[in-house]
Amino acid sequence: MTSTLPKRPHHLQAAHPQRRHHFSLKDFFEYDSSLGSITDWHQSRQVLVTEDFVIGLVQGLEEEVGSASGLVMYKVGEVWGQKDAQVFQKHFEQEYERELRRTALTFLLEAWWWPFVSEGWGNWEVDLTEQRNGFMFINIFDSVVARTLGDVGKPVCYLYAGLFAGFFTELIQKPLGCIEIQCYAMGETYCKFLVGKQDRIDAATFWQNEGATTRDIEKRLRQGELIKK
Repeated sequence: MTSTLPKRPHHLQAAHPQRRHHFSLKDFFEYDSSLGSITDWHQSRQVLVTEDFVIGLVQGLEEEVGSASGLVMYKVGEVWGQKDAQVFQKHFEQEYERELRRTALTFLLEAWWWPFVSEGWGNWEVDLTEQRNGFMFINIFDSVVARTLGDVGKPVCYLYAGLFAGFFTELIQKPLGCIEIQCYAMGETYCKFLVGKQDRIDAATFWQNEGATTRDIEKRLRQGELIKK
């Protein structure tokens, strides 16, 4: 359904068109009680949901498709990430007046993720030390999915994994995958994701299924070990 909400600039954006420090909760969102709407800095409509909604979404998918629910969530996140990368490029180049591909990667990534922090998706930490070797690690602190589901003894952040795979695939125009190798829902203090080429993802998936720890997987990847076929 097409939204009938009028497109109008955020009140702070209209007053300060060059402002870039707008990612606090108070500054990033625009609340309009007359329309019953919440929009962000870029005039995208937002929806507030409860933890019960997250639980219902996950459990509902499990009831409908069983063990494939994780794959469905991953694919949803993947499409979301690809679309968001396209929108982000447009907003980034308008706001910072520079080409996306001429920007330092660390700066670019922080510019992309800060709105997610404001929206409640959690803080992150990116490890790019193995970027040239075809993979990277992302730590997510306070994942909305893992925090809501609690200690269930297995990775649950498939939506995040798909989001990262889709975004970075679109960003570099090369196919990348993502797997969660550590999760708050497994009793850990934060979630850790591996983003990389498919052979790295396949290797990590195999080792994880064989019972390897997060530290083991990291060590093997950093040493260049892959599955022999």
